[in-house]
Amino acid sequence: MSTGTYAPRPGAAPVGRMIAAQTALETRMLLRNGEQLLLTVVIPSLLLVLFSTVDIVDTGDDKAVDFLTPGVLALAVMSTAFTGQAIATGFERRYGVLKRLGASPLPRWALMTAKTLAVLVTEVLQVALLTTIALALGWSPQGNPLSVLLLLVLGTAAFSGLGLLMAGTLKAEATLAAANLVFLLLLVGGGVIVPLEKFGAAGDVLALLPISALSDGLRDVLRDGASMPWGDALILAVWAVLGLGAAARFFRWE
Repeated sequence: MSTGTYAPRPGAAPVGRMIAAQTALETRMLLRNGEQLLLTVVIPSLLLVLFSTVDIVDTGDDKAVDFLTPGVLALAVMSTAFTGQAIATGFERRYGVLKRLGASPLPRWALMTAKTLAVLVTEVLQVALLTTIALALGWSPQGNPLSVLLLLVLGTAAFSGLGLLMAGTLKAEATLAAANLVFLLLLVGGGVIVPLEKFGAAGDVLALLPISALSDGLRDVLRDGASMPWGDALILAVWAVLGLGAAARFFRWE
């Protein structure tokens, strides 16, 4: 027998392989969770179908689905990158999962990378589903797909930072309550279903929220055919820098 043929080779796997394995695990856990599916799939789909087919909210002169689809896409990003990630990470922190993973060969930055990649995989599935539903309802998208992609990435970064900040600083029960409350408040006041113009002077302040910037930016591109809404992109970039920076600074692993 040649030397080393059956000799064990203890040691950690390459970082890339560990990230891929952790990403697959995070994605499976996300898709198996009933509450997460309710937030990420069921609620956005129901809102899109209901408000596109029933004349409940005045969305202007255009078809309701053309106004609603960009907002629902933004809501889907928030539900996954912020609400879902905050709740899941908060309870992982409470039960010591993060502490144990932090002590494993998987670097902590790689764990955060895997969680972010799992969010992106889920968002791809969300966008595909919501786009299919919207097209069936008569949606006519316009604009540059690359602009849409950039806005979605910036929105994901902004909401991920805020979600991780909440999960890493509050108790799990407080994170659960706060994340769901923020989701409901931003659903109503973030330009997703109700145009910001309906809020009067408060609409100018609400426009600075990340959900409003993402909704309006996607609407400018997909409905109005704008090349790139740089103002909304800048708002999202600022939120991303502040959120991710604060999460990196204040996140507690246990």
